[in-house]
Amino acid sequence: MEEAEITEEVVQQSGPNGNAKKKIFVAGATGSTGKRIVEQLLAKGFQVKADVTEGSERLVDAVGDDSEAVICATGFRPGWDLFTPWKVDNFGTVNLVEACRKLGVNRFILISSILVNGAAMGQILNPAYIFLNVFGLTLIAKLQAEQHIRKSGINYTIIRPGGLRNEPPSGNIVMEPEDTLYEGTISRDQVAEVAVEALVHPEASYKVVEIVARADAPKHSYEDLFGSIKQR
Repeated sequence: MEEAEITEEVVQQSGPNGNAKKKIFVAGATGSTGKRIVEQLLAKGFQVKADVTEGSERLVDAVGDDSEAVICATGFRPGWDLFTPWKVDNFGTVNLVEACRKLGVNRFILISSILVNGAAMGQILNPAYIFLNVFGLTLIAKLQAEQHIRKSGINYTIIRPGGLRNEPPSGNIVMEPEDTLYEGTISRDQVAEVAVEALVHPEASYKVVEIVARADAPKHSYEDLFGSIKQR
């Protein structure tokens, strides 16, 4: 993340929800999940400051002291450079957290993944765990970034979705505590919705949640979903 040139795009839109003055910085805003997060933030009346190039060493300037929260939806693209996951999913996230600490931005939402702690869950032979770690130990890089966030003192919500689908939602959200889910999928639209709802529900503070969608799952409010997860 730290090597790319950065440009900023600030989109302002007023809405009926009282969020018009709240500016949210979205890292990875041009990605498949990030762009959905931006769309949903705008629909709720937030102002959005988007990192449209997925990173820079000038993160303090990029985030700015006018941002009230950061949502990190960055993710590496598979390739031959096996160090890329660490640049994006570890160093990039850590640098973003440190920028927030310097600026006094005290709300951080991270899109991570289920199975990041698969070894501790006894899932080292899970095909998904093996596949995702083939590309430079991606899940381990994400887990270490999560640990940095949790020690930072910042009010965090770490969202670990199952397999990401581009299709519209088909089923209701199932939310579980960390290190619980090891299979399942979810629409990127629902992941974006959970990230945005975490901003407005205090029940989401200082929590790690795992999410998938299931057709037979009952529908619950976000207050109930986040409230069902205990802080650790």
